[in-house]
Amino acid sequence: MNIEMIRAADGRLEGHVRRTPLLASPFLDEIAGRRVWIKPECLQHTGSFKFRGGWSAVSAMAPDVRAQGVLAFSSGNHAQGVALAAAKHGVPAVIIMPSDAPEMKIDNTRALGAEVVLYDRASEDRDAISARLLAERPLTLIKPFDDAFVIAGQGTCGLEIAQQAAAEGIAEADVLVCCGGGGFASGIALALEADAPGLRVRPAEPEGFDDMARSLASGAIERNDRMSGSLCDAILTLQPGEITFPILSRLAGPGLVVSEDEAMHAVALAFSRLKLVAEPGGAVALAAALFHPREIEGEDVIVTISGGNVDAGVFRQALERFGS
Repeated sequence: MNIEMIRAADGRLEGHVRRTPLLASPFLDEIAGRRVWIKPECLQHTGSFKFRGGWSAVSAMAPDVRAQGVLAFSSGNHAQGVALAAAKHGVPAVIIMPSDAPEMKIDNTRALGAEVVLYDRASEDRDAISARLLAERPLTLIKPFDDAFVIAGQGTCGLEIAQQAAAEGIAEADVLVCCGGGGFASGIALALEADAPGLRVRPAEPEGFDDMARSLASGAIERNDRMSGSLCDAILTLQPGEITFPILSRLAGPGLVVSEDEAMHAVALAFSRLKLVAEPGGAVALAAALFHPREIEGEDVIVTISGGNVDAGVFRQALERFGS
C-alpha cells in the first residue's frame, strides 16, 4: 500500500467522483476556539466517501473478473458505494448488510440494483455468510476497509485535502477523520505524508467503539466487545484492519473519542451552521473538533464529515435536542 496506488486510483476516479469543497464557518470557529475547516464527504456520490473506494476497487479489476460480479459487506455506506460503482460498470453486486442497519441505507442499496442479504450481527457471522456466497458464485469480495484498492480510493480525499489546505495557506494542522476500521484514515494519512507532511491524521470514534484509539495507544490491535448499540452505525467495527493499523500506527496522532450526544450535537450544528446533513457516525470528527479542543493542537483543524445517510427519525432527534 503506497502513494503510487493512491495516485493511480485518483486517475481512475477522475470524472466519476465529486471533488468536495473545504468549508468554514465563523460560528464553528467560535465554539472550537480555532479555525475549523470541513471536508464534507456527505456531498459525495451515495452520500459518503465510500464511493471513492468502491469505484477504485471495481475499476481496478480485470474486465472478465469484474463481469462475474462483486460481493461486499457493510452497514450501509460501503454497500451503497460498491453498489453504485458496480451499477455504473454494468456488473452485478451482492451486499451483505446487518438487519439493524438504517432502513434508508438498506432501501438505497437495493435501489442501486444490488441484491441485499440481511443478517443478525448479534448472532450471525457475516464472514461465514460471505464465504458461503463466494463458494456458490464467482463473485469477487471487496472488503469495507482492509483492501488496498479501497484504501487507495479513500486516499484520493487526502490528495484533495492537501491541495485545498495549501490554497488556504494551511501548512500545519490536525486532520480529524471519522474512523471505523481505518480505511479512510489510513488512505488520507498516506496522501498527506506525500503531499502535505505538516498535516497529521487523528482518528475519531464513538465511545464504546474506540478500538483504533486504544490500539494506537497500546501499539497492538485491540478489539471492541460488541458490534452494535450506537447511533454511529456507519463506523462500528470489531477491530482495526491488518493493513490499516500499521499505516496509522506510523502516521497518525492519538485517537479522539466522543460521546453519542456529542456526535448528535455535531449533526445539529452541521445543519444549522453549514446546511449539511450528516449522520452521527459521519459527524464524530466534527464533534471532536468542537467539544474536545484541548486534545487538538494548532490554530487550524481540518475535519471530515464522512457521511450523510441518516434516517429521518435520528436526524429529527438531533435537531430537536440540539437545534438552535
